[in-house]
Amino acid sequence: MIEIPSDLNPDLVPLAFLLGTWEGAGVSDFPGAEKCNFGQSVTFSHDGRDFIEYHSHSWVLDNDGNKVRPLESESGYWRIDKNRQVEVVMVRDQGIVEIWYGELADQKPQIDLATDAVARTEAASPYSGGKRLYGYVKSDLMWVGEKATPEVTLRPYMSAHLKKVVTPEEVAEMARNLGDLPDDGIAFFR
Repeated sequence: MIEIPSDLNPDLVPLAFLLGTWEGAGVSDFPGAEKCNFGQSVTFSHDGRDFIEYHSHSWVLDNDGNKVRPLESESGYWRIDKNRQVEVVMVRDQGIVEIWYGELADQKPQIDLATDAVARTEAASPYSGGKRLYGYVKSDLMWVGEKATPEVTLRPYMSAHLKKVVTPEEVAEMARNLGDLPDDGIAFFR
């Protein structure tokens, strides 16, 4: 279920499905880079202004699912206009700044983005642009990213399946709203 916070800027209501902290795992595979499974934590938050703040941290996982080392970090700001056009400004730890534009799909929580501008520091690895698709599917957040470099044409390089993290405050709120459950808890399932 998608909840819309009462203090969310009204312009951001179409993006409310993104809000929260999401965690899960995915796969990374791109020519010239290590192919690996990764874990990821993503947070979309707001403070009442007309943007959503975004932070993502990912790390390489070993075959047992344990953290090995950091993989990528990125942060940025997401906006949407009255025509459902989405604008994202993103900074990556690798020395890359991107401006993304895209669109929120009609009648479903899905966003297609493509880079419009890319700036790189001298130390950054080659990168010329990308595409991303984010979707809210059965209460989970899924995404796939494509990337291009001067040597490699646009191709998928990362994807992940993330589940929403429930905070202790949210658990307490759910517990307060259970009021009418039978004492034994079993009757609820009959």
